[in-house]
Amino acid sequence: MLAQNTPNGQEPSYAPDLGTLMVDTGHGNRTGEFRGLAGPYWSLRPVNGGAEWEAVPEQVRTPTRIELLAAEIARINARSRSRRRLES
Repeated sequence: MLAQNTPNGQEPSYAPDLGTLMVDTGHGNRTGEFRGLAGPYWSLRPVNGGAEWEAVPEQVRTPTRIELLAAEIARINARSRSRRRLES
C-alpha cells in the first residue's frame, strides 16, 4: 500500500497493509497494528486494544519472531478478558 496523503509534492512512501503488526522504536518499542495514515505519520493501535498513537515511519520496524509471539498472546488474552466480562 502506498501513502496517499503526502506533504507538498513529496513522493508517496511505503506503508504496510492494514492490521500489520509493527514495532515503534520511537515510543519504547511498543508493538501495534498499522491502522492507517495520519498526515506524515502512521497510526498504530495496541494489539490488546486501546487508543491509537501516531508513529514516525522511520522509527517503525517489523517485529521479531518473539515480538510477534508476545503480540499474539496479548491479543488472545485481551479477547479472553472481554469474553469473561460479557459472560458476567
